[in-house]
Amino acid sequence: MKFGARILKTGIAIVLSLLLAELLGLPSPVFAPIAAIFAIKPTIYRSYLTIIEQIQGNVIGAVIAIVFALTLGNHPIIIGLAAIILIAINLKLKIGNTISLSLVTMIVVMESPSESFIEFALLRFGTIMLGVFSAFVVNLVFMPPKYENKLYQKISYVTEEISKWIRVTTRGATEYSLLKKDIKTLQDDIREAEELYVMYKEERNYFKRNRLPKARKLVIYRQMIATSNRALDVLKRLNRFENEISLLPENLQLEIQYQLDFLMELHEQIMLKFIGKVKPVTIVEDDVTRVNRKELFSLFIAQQQKLDFEHEATFFHIMQIISSIIEYNDYLEHLDILVTSFVTHHKKENKVNIEELTHD
Repeated sequence: MKFGARILKTGIAIVLSLLLAELLGLPSPVFAPIAAIFAIKPTIYRSYLTIIEQIQGNVIGAVIAIVFALTLGNHPIIIGLAAIILIAINLKLKIGNTISLSLVTMIVVMESPSESFIEFALLRFGTIMLGVFSAFVVNLVFMPPKYENKLYQKISYVTEEISKWIRVTTRGATEYSLLKKDIKTLQDDIREAEELYVMYKEERNYFKRNRLPKARKLVIYRQMIATSNRALDVLKRLNRFENEISLLPENLQLEIQYQLDFLMELHEQIMLKFIGKVKPVTIVEDDVTRVNRKELFSLFIAQQQKLDFEHEATFFHIMQIISSIIEYNDYLEHLDILVTSFVTHHKKENKVNIEELTHD
């Protein structure tokens, strides 16, 4: 289990809400930390949206609780009926994320003593809202998340792992079942990168000068993820059709190996260029080292008549490998152009700190 910032912030929010509730002398202060637990979110923006939604949801919960308690009483059956109506209203208003805390608010309000009911109901509602605000303050002040570093780290790690497996696979040194298992892990890693991308996208820019660089970086990170997906697609096809590859002439096998070695090196250089470890020049402009897609395709077409395949489908399987390599190259070229343009014009705005990047 990983001890992350969110765990620590949850603990701080519980302490803060409980101390404030006791300091203000609120009855049943335990409801404040319960609300704080529900309100802790991974990003400041999500925390802001949550507090807006929680205000709406808890107001609805408190109003329903007061209306039902004053008109029908607080019998368990009545509380259950009120809960059904509350859930339906929240879903209708598209604030389903607030249902859990809204139900807590409704129940604690309806269970208030009969004497001075309104006063106790408002105090308990206020206690819960105190917990929600405490969580927002903690999210805003303590350890603001740096999702850009985490995003780059995840993409870089996936790129390294895919490159390692492609190099080993093209040399026929992989274990099929082991690689198949690792491919599933890499797919999960890319999904995590996509989630981190969304969180980074949600981070607000408080200064106008940072908006354009971030907009361009969002395009770059999206292309990085897409390019890693294309690399993974190449790896999956190499793994799936390894028997067909073994039927190819040696010169064609070597050509595929050389082309993929070049693409792996190119991918790694682009990632390093983005963080300032490689000079900001467009690598794909070098005609000497640039992968010759046309030559690779022509070589395959020229030899397809000589290939002794037992099944016609084998030809189309090899075609899938060749096309996936060409597509991967296209994505790399586009990524290289984007990164080169960015580091040329926005070098100072790149906040990715390589010294902070460590693999899990």
